Formats: sequence, structure tokens, C-alpha cells
Amino acid sequence: MINRKVINETGWNLDNSYSRLPNLFFSNVNLNPVTSPNLIILNHSLATSLGLNIQYLESNNGIAIFAGNRAPEGSLPIAQAYAGHQFGHFTKLGDGRAILLGEQITPQNNRFDIQLKGSGRTPYSRRGDGRATLGPMLREYIISEAMYGLGIPTTRSLAIVTTGESVIRETELPGSILTRVASSHIRVGTFEYASQWSTVEDLKALADYTIKRHYPYIDSDENPYILLLQEVIKRQASLIAKWQLVGFIHGVMNTDNMTISGETIDYGPCAFMDKYDPATVFSSIDTHGRYAYGNQPTIAAWNLARFAETLLPLLDGNQERAIEVAQKEIADFHKLYRNNWIKGIRAKLGIFNEESQDEFLIEELLNLMNKYNADYTNTFLALTFDTLDNMDLFNTEEFKNWYKKWQERLDRQQESKDSSHQLMKDSNPALIPRNHRVEEALEVAVEKEDYTVMERLLHALSKPYAHLPEQADYSTLPPPSNEPYRTFCGT
Repeated sequence: MINRKVINETGWNLDNSYSRLPNLFFSNVNLNPVTSPNLIILNHSLATSLGLNIQYLESNNGIAIFAGNRAPEGSLPIAQAYAGHQFGHFTKLGDGRAILLGEQITPQNNRFDIQLKGSGRTPYSRRGDGRATLGPMLREYIISEAMYGLGIPTTRSLAIVTTGESVIRETELPGSILTRVASSHIRVGTFEYASQWSTVEDLKALADYTIKRHYPYIDSDENPYILLLQEVIKRQASLIAKWQLVGFIHGVMNTDNMTISGETIDYGPCAFMDKYDPATVFSSIDTHGRYAYGNQPTIAAWNLARFAETLLPLLDGNQERAIEVAQKEIADFHKLYRNNWIKGIRAKLGIFNEESQDEFLIEELLNLMNKYNADYTNTFLALTFDTLDNMDLFNTEEFKNWYKKWQERLDRQQESKDSSHQLMKDSNPALIPRNHRVEEALEVAVEKEDYTVMERLLHALSKPYAHLPEQADYSTLPPPSNEPYRTFCGT
């Protein structure tokens, strides 16, 4: 990896290390200019952390970069090739509507991909126009920044521009481009692509690159590829536990949407759960509930098994031994995930230490929440602040019996009640991006070009553990509806 000094006042300090991989992993592409780009939102704090000059980014030249009308200095635009299991079926994919401008080297010497999403056709577009509409790009901005505020590893959104051009879907919609920032866009699907269509030498080159970029501390090990598998499993076990702890439902956990870095990626049909129900599905295309909330840990293990399969030639020269190694590592996922999740739920209940009966206490509460249609986030919020008067659940004898056992559990630990309360405040967000609040913001933004509702929502979501008075309104539930909430893949 190269550390290049900033040589201009714009702050762009790009490297293109991915382009030094074998050519089959990417295609060099030309930018696809648009007619009248307009900057809708710029993430000032993210821009500053990347070492970018905000004044320049807001100028016509900076906006032209976000629109794909010009490349920043040092950029070598490419589209990345990958494959993936989509709803369990393997297919060849690639960045069909995204262009990687390069890798920004920050003042702290960190490396982040800078990618334009919705920037036009690439060799992987598969008959698509490569464009994106405004609503889904705003949605990704809101949800990804909410995830960042919640402390969950995620790709982030640097900027959104409108293009001045219409995109034809079911109707004519305003075109938009989102600038996405990621530790990298290397996916399980990238390794599946390598396993299916490359040589072992190419696969090794990809694995070596990934290790150097994300796990340099294992580079000198006798067999770093086993450790690579272990590290990816650990990060995904931690990530999925964090999703479950806040009620986040990804919606499309295909293998091409699982990153090797352990960041959440692709915010198409995702949403946050209101009432607790493990069977909750929001995605309009997930008709069988493959990616339901309660299935996410199992699907993560399935995806990681596909990753392990790609590494078999590198794990051991003998295939049988390689399979044994892979199976052993994958078998650890559920234990790692469960440990992360149990630790997180204990914190949400103010519990510092471990007791053998904790799982029963936790499962009993969740079962009661499911039985009485209790809101997931607000139940834990009510327990945190002892406001047990606003849900049907709290009036039941079953809950009162549970509450007594919970209080007895807290009394058995050395930490004070004040300490438990603080732990719960730090572990239970005051708000999540409620689906009806997100839709409200998107509606006025797209239809009226009014972004103030979104800006207020983003401000509230930026510090979800602050428990500020002005955040209280965002914890209210949506009005009753006979129709289930549905989300759609952004196109």
C-alpha cells in the first residue's frame, strides 16, 4: 500500500491499489456525465475525517466529481467484478451502476474506497441503465448514517447529487448519484467470482491483497488464509449481533452484500423492526422470509460457508483436510455470534456479569414481547427509564413476574443500580430510523424538494444514545395500518 502526501488544496489523495490486482477483478471504465448536477447533501463530518476540503467539494468542480462529470486528481475509475448467491442461487454480477473512483488516503493514513453509486452503465450492467433514483439514495444516506450513529460498522454516505435527468422506472423519477465510502468493497461474492473464474494464483492474489488491506497483523503467519477465514467469521459474528440488538433487518443478505471487512453494505430493502417478531420481513421480494430478522444469524453462517469454500485451495493442499479446516471454523460462528449477542442483551438489561440462568431470563422477556406485540426499541427504553405504563405488556402478570426476577438478578451483582442504569442508557438507543419517519422525510424531499425534514431526522439520529428531550418525538410508533410495511430494492 502506498501512503501518498496531499499535493493540492482539494484534499483528494487517491491511490488505486485495487487496480493492481489481476485484470479479471475489474474493468476500467469511463465516466458517464450528467446534464445539470445539483448538490443535495454533503456529509461535512465525514468529509473532514477523510481530509477533504469542504469548500472545494461544494464548488462546481467538487459537485462535478460527485456527479461523475469529472474525475478527481489521481483517480483511475473502475467497476469491480464479483458474483454472488442471490436468494440461494449463484449468478455472475459486478458493479452494474457503480464506479470506484479510487481509495482516499486520510491524514491518519487510513484507506477508504470512494464510489459513485448510480453513475451510469458499466460492463456489468446486465441491460440496466446504471442509474439510480433520488428516493433510494436518500434512504441509503439516512440509514447508513443512522447505523454509524448506533456504533455499527457500515459503509457511509459522503454526498448526494441530483443529475438533472429523469430515470424511467414504473414512472419518471429524478435521477441521483450517491457517493459511498467504504473500508473496501471486497465481498464474499468477490471471492466467489475468483473461485469460479480465476486461477488459484489469482485467488491467492486477491486473498493476499485482502489480508494486507484489512488484516495486516496476520500477514506473517504460516498459513494466513486460515486466519483470514477466522477473522472474517469473527467480524461477521460481531456485526450480525449488533444488527439483532437494535432490530435491524438487512432485507437482502445475498453473498455479494457481505463484506470481508465486516461492514454493513447495501441499504436497499432494509428497515428497523417496530414490534418484536423474529419472523419480521419488510422486503417486497423476500416472499418466503429467507432474510427475516430471526434468520439473519443462520444466513450469515450460510454465506460464510460459501466464503470458506472459495478458500479451500489456499487452506490446505489436500482437499479433504481443507474441508475439515473450513468446517471447523464455520462451526464456531454460532458460538461467537451467540456470545456477542448475549453480552449485548445483558448490557441492554443493565447486567454486568454472567449467570447461567441469564439466557432463560432474556428469552422469557423476548417471548413476552412477541406475545403482546411489544415494540422492540421502546420496551428496552421503558425498562431503562422505568416508564412502565405505556404498553399492554407491562400490565400483565407474566411481565410483573419477569420484572421481579430481573430486579433480583440486578441485586445479585456488585454494581450499583445507578451503574446499571448508565449501562442501559449506553446500550439502548433513544430512537431508531422509524420506517414512517424515513418515509415522511423521503416523501417531502422527492416530491417537494424540501430536505429540512430529512436534515432534522439525521440530526436526531446522529447521537442516539444521548437521550435528549428533542429525540422523544422520534420514538413514537406509526399509526395503525391494515397493510404491512414493505421496502423495495433501490433502482
